[in-house]
Amino acid sequence: MEAWSQFVQLLFSGLTLGSIYALVALGFVITYSVTGILNLAQGDFAMLGALICIALVKSGVPFVLAIGMSMLAVMVIGGLFERLAIQRARHASVAVLIIITIGASFVFRGIALLVWGTDPYALRPFAGWESLSMFGAVIQWQSIWAIIISITSFIGLHLFFQRTYFGKAVAACVINPFAARLMGIDIRKMSIGAVAVSAGLGALAGMVIAPISGASYDMGIMIGLKAFIAAVVGGLTNAPAAIAGAFLVGLLESFAEGYLSSGYKDAISFGLLLLVLFFMPNGLFAKMTGKRV
Repeated sequence: MEAWSQFVQLLFSGLTLGSIYALVALGFVITYSVTGILNLAQGDFAMLGALICIALVKSGVPFVLAIGMSMLAVMVIGGLFERLAIQRARHASVAVLIIITIGASFVFRGIALLVWGTDPYALRPFAGWESLSMFGAVIQWQSIWAIIISITSFIGLHLFFQRTYFGKAVAACVINPFAARLMGIDIRKMSIGAVAVSAGLGALAGMVIAPISGASYDMGIMIGLKAFIAAVVGGLTNAPAAIAGAFLVGLLESFAEGYLSSGYKDAISFGLLLLVLFFMPNGLFAKMTGKRV
């Protein structure tokens, strides 16, 4: 019975981590698919979202409103980042563009360090302060919220891309930017929209994880790295595959920490990344969905 309880505990822990990684990994996929740029500052959007939300809540803004305002603020930051950095260097080489995103990551982190300092901050749970007992395991309500919010976000994004004009235009740019341009779609507007949506997803991920692990100026580094691993493992141009990759990485980390040692979980994630890059560079689930042009 104890072994079963531990298994359930680790399963929920892995699903929670996978939900967070999936939100940030989706940002990687959307930005890369539309702009062709690997935005290594994606994890810092999570940090900004969490810290801005905490600051708003402390200043007396109602919690739900603070979440919305934080997402909006980070989306504006993402849009400005796209307009001032990515768009201006759109003709540069891939290496230069990646370096620009790394530089932006340092800038975001530096600003956060100046504003919030090095101390970690806590955000209250979305709802439900008490833990939930399930199959002998103790589950935090915030973990359940993380899974629910992630699933809701995925469904919302799916409807957005399938049912709205802007979403269809972005999807067309993902499938074939040249053909989309011929159909009169403004690639530049789609680019800023894609980065802004990615930033909003990152901010949401940061606010979801903040009540569990806290928030600090450097929290985006590891979240960004793990989400990047998830996106590459699943498939960098395939959103459902990236989500599957995120849950795979989250579950592997959780079970490695529970059954082996906490020191192994990062090594296993990076080892998985190397194996995928060596043997399946298109990702483990690259054939899960196809593109139709």
